[in-house]
Amino acid sequence: MARSTPPFARFEWMIAWRYLRARRAEGGVSVMTWISLIGITLAVFALVATLSIRAGFREEFVDTMLGSNAHVTLMQYPLTDKNGVSSRTISDYTQMAADVAAVPGVTRAAPLVRATALATAGSYNAPVDIYGISAADLATIPRVAHPEESQGTLDDFEGGVAIGSGVARTLGVQVGDTIRITSPNGARTPMGTVPRANAYTVTYVFTAGRYDIDRVRLYMPLAEAQRFLNRDGVVDEIEVMVADPEDVDAIVPALMEAAGPRAMPWTWKDSAGAYLRALTVEDNVMFVLLSILVLIAAMNIISGLVMLVKNKGRDIGILRTMGLTEGSVLRVFFICGASIGTIGTALGIMLGSLFAIYIDPIFSVVNYVSGGGVWDPSIRGIYHLPAKLEAGSILSAMGLSLGLSWIVTIFPARRAARMNPIEALRYE
Repeated sequence: MARSTPPFARFEWMIAWRYLRARRAEGGVSVMTWISLIGITLAVFALVATLSIRAGFREEFVDTMLGSNAHVTLMQYPLTDKNGVSSRTISDYTQMAADVAAVPGVTRAAPLVRATALATAGSYNAPVDIYGISAADLATIPRVAHPEESQGTLDDFEGGVAIGSGVARTLGVQVGDTIRITSPNGARTPMGTVPRANAYTVTYVFTAGRYDIDRVRLYMPLAEAQRFLNRDGVVDEIEVMVADPEDVDAIVPALMEAAGPRAMPWTWKDSAGAYLRALTVEDNVMFVLLSILVLIAAMNIISGLVMLVKNKGRDIGILRTMGLTEGSVLRVFFICGASIGTIGTALGIMLGSLFAIYIDPIFSVVNYVSGGGVWDPSIRGIYHLPAKLEAGSILSAMGLSLGLSWIVTIFPARRAARMNPIEALRYE
């Protein structure tokens, strides 16, 4: 009667290792082992790299948005005066901003004047979004006050305007140059509103990290913007930033109460929520598709183990007659398949992590080989391909790969364990 042995005993590992490194002439399947190992490695590498890039893209997109835009914009519903003129401007903006800033969780509340105008320098023109804001409030916008790249200093902001690098590039100007801004909301005359044009010195050029911001954004001192845009004594909105932008919806009721009955909030999730939801759906779809790739790679383990069981039928018969139990045989072949899956998973995670860490030089090489233009910021919104390693992504990739490779190993291992030793040795 066969004596039971402790699970995963040392001799079981020795036999499994002997089978894995056996050459074809010895009845091994080393070539198939390498194919299975490389397949698992590449599949896990693709999964980790893709998840890291998706996580980095999402973080960079949100960070550049929150770092240069309001988390909540407070406007007012239109109010019609006795002359039938409708207006949504805010007259008591100083008090309103103070009340909003006092709400727990609010880090900043800044009055803004906003308008669209045309900037001109020489023979070059560029549409710009004018943001009239005080110098103190502008200094608290992270991606503007502390951008990726900048020229000049915000200390000189009151003496001119600050523009995005895209605007500066389109107009061909730099710090110290003069640009001319033309607004359709100019002086009011008996013949109607006449466009107004003024010249301003560029005192600061910033790169916020978002193409759609850098190519149109222009900041102007609040008092000058009120005069230039016919907003004397009023502003268009209150720009609010909060401590926890991800939970911005929870603070909206308190903001509306502080801002008054005419307040109309617009959060960053309202403007970018559809895009972020699309990214989430795309992330889930990519994970499913790459999971199928991992499954296909894991199926190679089955092919290799089936060939190994067939080639080692005589050995199995001899071992069984010597007293090896069905459980031991099953564990031997399970170790063979699981080892391939485990080593391949470890190599794939290592390669995927290195890819995410060195994404910038790798992408630079790809961009150089392809002749440039691989990443178009006008389409992607951000200037480079980011990657971020997250523990959750690595654990999900590892769990998926190990789970699939270990599960598929069980079936050929059970076939080997149930092999009749007499049938295995009949023709030997």
